[in-house]
Amino acid sequence: MKIALLDDWFDTLRTLPCFAKLDGHDVTVHTDHVEDIDVLAGRLAEADILVLFRERTAITAALVERLPRLRLISQRGVHPHIDVAACTRQGVLVCSKKGPGVPNVAAAEHTFALMLCALRNIPGEVAALKSGMWQTGVGRTAHGKRLGIYSYGKIGRIVAGYAQAFGMEVVVWGRDGSRAAAQADGITVAENRAAFFAESDIVTLHPRLTPETRGTITGEDLARMKPDSILVNTARAALIVPGALRAALDAGRPGVAALDVFDEEPTTADPLIHHPRVIATPHIGFVTREELDLQFGDIFDQITGYVAGQPIHMINPEVWPHA
Repeated sequence: MKIALLDDWFDTLRTLPCFAKLDGHDVTVHTDHVEDIDVLAGRLAEADILVLFRERTAITAALVERLPRLRLISQRGVHPHIDVAACTRQGVLVCSKKGPGVPNVAAAEHTFALMLCALRNIPGEVAALKSGMWQTGVGRTAHGKRLGIYSYGKIGRIVAGYAQAFGMEVVVWGRDGSRAAAQADGITVAENRAAFFAESDIVTLHPRLTPETRGTITGEDLARMKPDSILVNTARAALIVPGALRAALDAGRPGVAALDVFDEEPTTADPLIHHPRVIATPHIGFVTREELDLQFGDIFDQITGYVAGQPIHMINPEVWPHA
């Protein structure tokens, strides 16, 4: 099979143990990011199988219709970036493992790392020291702070455990399922949404991005935050209403935003990256070697299952066995 892997920016996948699962196939790894449909259609014209790196490339009807050889798209997690209906019309099977499984520890660790960076102004102190200055200010401790976790799922639960180990007070808000899960674990649920944002010293976002959660965090929510509060987002930028976070930072609430995600990626031009009260990292929360080996092991298992005539994790099973 001819397999194309998109958006592996650091050419990491071929160095992972799980890559051996593709032995015997003709594999092409693309290390750049392309959005132009003509270029994508040209480079994928001979591909039987397409492997996606998260949501980095949108698979639209216009693209799928120009890929007559394509028979399988293999990825992991939710798939708002794939036009599944178009794939079905073209006879392309989509396989994506999602639902219950091993939580993304890497994302939870990075969430806490950003939180500590913001509390202690670690990026600012590092930059100042390298430029010849010694101690530019006084930071704050995590112990005793109220951490508001918006959406208590697999990652939120791990972050709550880290926070408790640091002696923080944890409070949760989110949809009914999140609040019920938190209560079942003995975690405090905020009295209401307004109190959650107003009383938390730090708010960290962990919903999945779906049509229902897109823009779920509003300017009104952010305006309720304390002037010295911290907002952490390692989930998705689109959870926040476009433009609302920059306006909120300009208005002084929250005091700092620690961000790993942006509206368009990859980018170095987003105004938030250069905002004086933003700590920014380039969406590295989930990309540890251990996490990638776990995720792409699942993705490559979907390929071997398909080749063996036993596909797994089918999103549009009506396509099989015609794919």
